[in-house]
Amino acid sequence: MSYVIGIDLGTSAVKAIMVSRSGMVIDEASRVYPLYQEQPGYREQQPEDWFQGTMDAVSELIQKTGVQPEEVEGLSYSGQMHGLVLLDDRGEVLRPAIIWNDTRTSAECRDIEERLGERLLDVARNRALEGFTLPKLLWVKQHEPDIWQQAKVFLLPKDYVRYRMTGQLGLDLSDAAGTLLLNIVEQRWSEEIAEATGIPTTMLPPLVESSADTGTLMPHVAERMSLHERVRVFAGGADNACGAIGAGIIKPGTAMCSIGTSGVVLAYEERVDADYRGRLHYFNHSIPDGYYVMGVTLAAGYSMQWFRDVFASEMSFEELLAGIERVPPGAGGLLFTPYLAGERTPHADANIRASFIGLDSKHTRTQAARAVMEGVTFSLCESLDMLRDSGKVIQEVIAIGGGAKNEAWLQMQADIFGLDVVRLEREQGPAMGAAIIAAYGCGWFESMEEAVASFVKQAGRWHPDPERQLIYRGLYGIYKQIYQATKALNEYLAPYR
Repeated sequence: MSYVIGIDLGTSAVKAIMVSRSGMVIDEASRVYPLYQEQPGYREQQPEDWFQGTMDAVSELIQKTGVQPEEVEGLSYSGQMHGLVLLDDRGEVLRPAIIWNDTRTSAECRDIEERLGERLLDVARNRALEGFTLPKLLWVKQHEPDIWQQAKVFLLPKDYVRYRMTGQLGLDLSDAAGTLLLNIVEQRWSEEIAEATGIPTTMLPPLVESSADTGTLMPHVAERMSLHERVRVFAGGADNACGAIGAGIIKPGTAMCSIGTSGVVLAYEERVDADYRGRLHYFNHSIPDGYYVMGVTLAAGYSMQWFRDVFASEMSFEELLAGIERVPPGAGGLLFTPYLAGERTPHADANIRASFIGLDSKHTRTQAARAVMEGVTFSLCESLDMLRDSGKVIQEVIAIGGGAKNEAWLQMQADIFGLDVVRLEREQGPAMGAAIIAAYGCGWFESMEEAVASFVKQAGRWHPDPERQLIYRGLYGIYKQIYQATKALNEYLAPYR
């Protein structure tokens, strides 16, 4: 028997799955790691936690399955985007990683815009937002000059883990696209952006394709992970790109709705010259010469996590959401905006904060939980509408992540989006995309399309209900007005937080 392993380095945990040649998920294992928030807007993690957690998860996976080390032919990675890992000339980590949902870099974003103007959109195809890697580099340069003087190269999270496992530096195109330093169309680092922002080109790691063979495991790592040191290691891709592969989003007509800590609406982009002028993210895909376009809700699943932690910490999510399907649309006159960590699409506002509108003494916890789900889905619908307004024809939405685990939420997505929503048979999100990359890299399939067709199967379909769709259409119109109504209040209250 032959197997591949897909590793997904998420925001709160790393997950490893083992997949057979037929696309069957044999088992999975995971490890959680902490998030450090020293002050408002700061979000950091220790790269060593990622590395140790990944080795432990893979080792457990091998032990659980009983698979022989030589039966594992390859492994690959998916990882949280944008995070900054700085290494010195010995390859040692200089400071904790600043991760994707850190919002400290507003001043650096404005500086980038002043230096580059519209050229940033011409070359990197994305606006300067706090989550991206380039503003983080400039923040370290400005605020931690001693660290900056020692920095020789930067990596993104999954690429650091791969470096620790293989000893090879590299960054794949799909993750490089989220740095603001990549020429998206020409698929090379932009010397123009680096020079304009004062980033030495020597700090830019080598670029590789997601399916590139990046070597084998170092002997001590292979032993720790219970793998053979000849297992082939492939570069992997950004979590959204791998999530798209794992959901089958590799051609036009279908969109993906992923609800994890953040939420993503993503569609394949076949036009190499597509230019959304920063209204939506435009990135290189993890399939050769492919692209995708997406919008982001920063606090999607995180909104549900926050709600449970604050109002029902003793309950599981299953208990919290029990009976949610019996609450009518509108949650008893309650609307929620999911701006707990600012917002990305369509507002690109790091300072906006969330709100409940219409709360009264009769509302129950279940109604409030449904309002959170509806607010998250309304936010995701704004990204979907921007895709449709750009001329894209979306025929169905593939749901992955937390939003695919609850049938009431799947129906809610269908009703709010006005489209069929599909759940997958073996939904493993970005980890499955990483496994598909490994399977393709190992030569199991002639093309990525063939690999996806073999591994990705649909399992259920939810259709829009006309009556609920009509109700939601009205609520959605009101929801879209709340942002402007609360922006002034948020700006006024910001100094007091």
